[in-house]
Amino acid sequence: MTFLGRTGHWNGISLFSYGFRPFFLFGASWAALAMLLWILMLSGIIDLPTRLDPISWHAHEFLFGYLGAIIAGFLLTAVPSWTGRKPMAGWPLAMLFAVWVLGRVCIAFSTILPGPIPAVMDLLFPVFLAGVILREIVAGKNWRNLLVLFLLVLFGSANLIFHVEAARGVIAAQGIGLRIGVAAVLMMISVIGGRIIPSFTRNWLVAKGQDDLPSLPMQRFDRVTLVVTAITLVLWISLPRSPWTGVALGVMGCLHLARVLRWKGHRTLGEPLLWVLHLGYLLVPLGGVIEGVAILKPDFLTPGTAQHLWMAGAFALMTLAVMSRATLGHTGQELKGGAGSIVMFLCILGSVLSRIIANLYPDMASTLYLLSAVFWITAFTGFILLYGGSLLKPKS
Repeated sequence: MTFLGRTGHWNGISLFSYGFRPFFLFGASWAALAMLLWILMLSGIIDLPTRLDPISWHAHEFLFGYLGAIIAGFLLTAVPSWTGRKPMAGWPLAMLFAVWVLGRVCIAFSTILPGPIPAVMDLLFPVFLAGVILREIVAGKNWRNLLVLFLLVLFGSANLIFHVEAARGVIAAQGIGLRIGVAAVLMMISVIGGRIIPSFTRNWLVAKGQDDLPSLPMQRFDRVTLVVTAITLVLWISLPRSPWTGVALGVMGCLHLARVLRWKGHRTLGEPLLWVLHLGYLLVPLGGVIEGVAILKPDFLTPGTAQHLWMAGAFALMTLAVMSRATLGHTGQELKGGAGSIVMFLCILGSVLSRIIANLYPDMASTLYLLSAVFWITAFTGFILLYGGSLLKPKS
């Protein structure tokens, strides 16, 4: 937040004065619109001219479309704080945002574009974003965050593999590219969430005069958990049906559960912007345990259950929480969530719960998919209504 006053070189519209503004606003808009389009596709009402099958398009546009935008907005806002350099603003930011939009359009209309052009246009965004982050880390000599850059490159590489699999006729939503992308985001949450959640919680509890504080970020236990997580996710990527992978996922889930319990989330129930971070992170170990059970007992649970806990649950809750908090903080407002924010977060829980029940009861799937979509669209529309004005206006 100390860099809010360092964007005076940009005299244009406020939307392009800081990275979080365009990417959070239009990322949320795309999350809602893409879900609506997907439901219309499944219902046979529209036929989107994309080369991807409906399930793969849906998975791609959430994982690499929506999350790509939110990761960009977060990093373009956080990196200046890490490096002490001015944030990207103005025409460079607008051009990067335009590349992201171009990717969404090209993938949606890929059947009318020749050869590999849609995939190339889509992949330009992660390449340019990684280049910007690398330049800032090197210029600021912020070597400790090279891990975040590595995960960003891994995320972009997963998108490339996804496109290659789709071009070969594989259902890319079930391929290795998707698993690598999910694993990269899980590691980002584990690393970045492991820094900010205990820090934010500790600061809030100290301000309240409490002395039962969470453990400090990145202690030995946290580092061991991250190493085990990385090894486990490599197993899951390469051997997704192996019993050893199932056992490793269970161990990983238990370690993350112990980790989040050390952060005293039960003491933050008075602040929605805090407890939702703990709840979102809690879905990481829960998804790991359920994925492990699905591998060991495939007749009992399907792998899709765990993936929806991760993608529609942990990823959506964590990003909405960070987007809400960053928007308030970087526009000079109190870091406090109201009733609207609570409804927004509960809608995400309703959406993921509906999807999980749909996996368990296929006969009700159509109705539950629709219900899940309504919850999802309501949540992201709620973010736009609650925070869109702040993203478009100058700092208060």
